[in-house]
Amino acid sequence: MRATTIHAPFDMRVEDVPDPVIQEPTDVVLRVLRACICGSDLWAYRGESARQPGQRIGHEFLGIVEAAGSDVTGFAAGDLVVAPFVWSDGTCEYCAEGLQTSCPRGGFWGSVGSDGGQGEAVRVPFADGTLVKLPAEAAGDDRLLTALLVLSDVLGTGHHAALGAGVTKGSTVAVVGDGAVGLCGVLAAKRLGAERIIALGRHTARTDIARAFGATDVVAERGEAAEAAVRELTGGQGAHGVIEAVGTEQSMRTAVAIARDGGSIGYVGVPHGSGTGLDLSVMFDRNIALRGGVAPVRAYIPELLPDVLAGTIDPSPVFDLTVGLDGVPSGYQAMDDRTALKVLVKP
Repeated sequence: MRATTIHAPFDMRVEDVPDPVIQEPTDVVLRVLRACICGSDLWAYRGESARQPGQRIGHEFLGIVEAAGSDVTGFAAGDLVVAPFVWSDGTCEYCAEGLQTSCPRGGFWGSVGSDGGQGEAVRVPFADGTLVKLPAEAAGDDRLLTALLVLSDVLGTGHHAALGAGVTKGSTVAVVGDGAVGLCGVLAAKRLGAERIIALGRHTARTDIARAFGATDVVAERGEAAEAAVRELTGGQGAHGVIEAVGTEQSMRTAVAIARDGGSIGYVGVPHGSGTGLDLSVMFDRNIALRGGVAPVRAYIPELLPDVLAGTIDPSPVFDLTVGLDGVPSGYQAMDDRTALKVLVKP
């Protein structure tokens, strides 16, 4: 089969690699119908996250089961399924608690020795604990299929951030970050009943999506100017909940500064940079809570799936560029250049 591999910073290639096969009785082999490029993939692309030359990449995909191992009970050839961005066994204590990202036998797609989602097929370990079945008829609905793909990562991650931020009906929420995760955070906050949603972002194409997803206000400033703008919008108090979807020191400082006393920050931006941006004495004095981390999206898919199927929420607008498999390297460049928000891949 053909799959995307990374060889060095800015050196992405689509190459012939061995076809996946059933290795364990709990495996399935899945033919990829849709995949995409994640903002977190850019850290490997830029060389800021180490990868071995030739390593696979991509962790968001859905597709059709081609073959199932003898111990797989929940899936059969022909099933349409979506994969969360980590696999998990579904039987350990962490999985039972809904924290599949801490499963001792789990792992990330594209890790050494595993298939990545940006290819023609994937071997899925622990299929019964990992995959979620989708309605077969969705395979013929291009828009719905694209919306369902977002369940593999960014919609669940935005939901995780909204939960961490303590979003409740009638609350005021601020969202730091105008990437796909931040935009899905807006969508999640609206779904959970937030009355006012302040999106921080400077790119009109992205803030237009934020408004369509439910943002009531947009703040284009950064740093202290952004803090002042949010304070002005909230009568000087700040937001009850803040979604931090960037992961830099500055974005976290902004999140703390615009949080209301007694408020919460839900952080899901992959941390990078020299510092955290956290001042614990400030958070202590102002009773600000901090919750978040790697989103256990497998736990959230059953909750979010019905709304996507019903069209109650439609996250598909986060994709603004579509490529075939050969176009994946140019898709990385487009996202790195910020000429694309999120790239959809149709193998």
